Amino acid sequence: MTVAGGGGRIFPPGSGGAGASRAEPAGAMIEVLAQLSRGPVFLAGEMLECAIVFTNPLSPASTSATSEMLAWASAQIHCQFHASESRVALPPSDASAHDVQAENETVFVPNRGERGQCILSTPPKILFCDLRLDPGESKSYSYCETLPAAGPPSFRGQAVKYVYKLTVGCQRVHSPIKLLRLPFRVLVLHGLKDYQLPQDDGVAPSNPFLEEEEGAKKDSRLADLATELLMAATSRRSLHLYNISNTRGTVGKFGIFKTVYKLGEDVVGTFAFSDGDIPCLQYSVSLQTEESVQEEFQRRRGQPVAYSTHARHQESCLHTARSSFSLPVPLGSTPGFTTNIVALKWRLHFEFVTSRAALEAHTVPQGHAETSPWTGVEQIEVDTFSWDLPIKVLPTNPVLASSVSQFSSTNSITI
Repeated sequence: MTVAGGGGRIFPPGSGGAGASRAEPAGAMIEVLAQLSRGPVFLAGEMLECAIVFTNPLSPASTSATSEMLAWASAQIHCQFHASESRVALPPSDASAHDVQAENETVFVPNRGERGQCILSTPPKILFCDLRLDPGESKSYSYCETLPAAGPPSFRGQAVKYVYKLTVGCQRVHSPIKLLRLPFRVLVLHGLKDYQLPQDDGVAPSNPFLEEEEGAKKDSRLADLATELLMAATSRRSLHLYNISNTRGTVGKFGIFKTVYKLGEDVVGTFAFSDGDIPCLQYSVSLQTEESVQEEFQRRRGQPVAYSTHARHQESCLHTARSSFSLPVPLGSTPGFTTNIVALKWRLHFEFVTSRAALEAHTVPQGHAETSPWTGVEQIEVDTFSWDLPIKVLPTNPVLASSVSQFSSTNSITI
């Protein structure tokens, strides 16, 4: 890791530099605050911007107030990969398990102490060298980096985990390196990196009162393009009808208008049981993800797929002509994706409970009120069967996903 200009130097943990003989006074401290300007969710290929503030919190009026000194500070983005030993078998020579951070290891190792391997890492960027802060003084630095478009999405599954973090490392003289980690979430829209952004020919009208940097302009156009692609993929509506039947006959029909959704959308479907000749007593619909390990990385040959349920609807439907359901796709879930190790797919899982014999409809005897109670039969011989309908789930606007993210946009440490 090199420093361009300024004459600064980077010292390993426990070493000193110029002026290193000065002992740190008791109570000396520097506060470090990192804040993501737009929120903790990004699309792969977008620009991540983070404001990093270094503050000497001592009051100038304090008798013990002294200037504080930091030798250096650096920032870097990395993605940690962790695999379940009971589900995934990674050969020692496999490239996916190779820690890329170890290739160019410097004094600043952002994934020090982290579980798993670092499979993606951006070049480290020096924020400063030899920073002096007077009592009450703050210095702010801006860190900008484009997220690699070829990286995996953020995912915490049963077999594997992909976790993105921005790590800020800094060191005081005669002190070990301190690391400030800021986790964030990455969504991957497949095909986005294959589209070329239109070049600005200078003919299109622009706002003369708005100054926009080139990087921010490109990033905004990338987000607009992603929104357009998502709208085009998820706005197509065409009624899909499916006959529901078992070995005894037809139960009814199921209708759904689309099978491609964005995070945060509702999956809506309808049932028509009036045309069936087999009575349906109860049905349930579950919105599930299917996490499967690629065959060459499976711990055991033919090991089962891991399912996770994100929403469920259950309804009793005896003597019901029509019924419907609405299941929300959680904004915090992961869209479908495939890597060389694992694949994640979405589906609707249906379970039906049907009667083996015809059941008479409830009729109101003459002379009785229309709201007279009805008592069903005590015992019914039933059949159960299930059915799976694959669907696709795509990312959404990262600003919308940030509103419900479990990650915080800020983090801080005191050194």
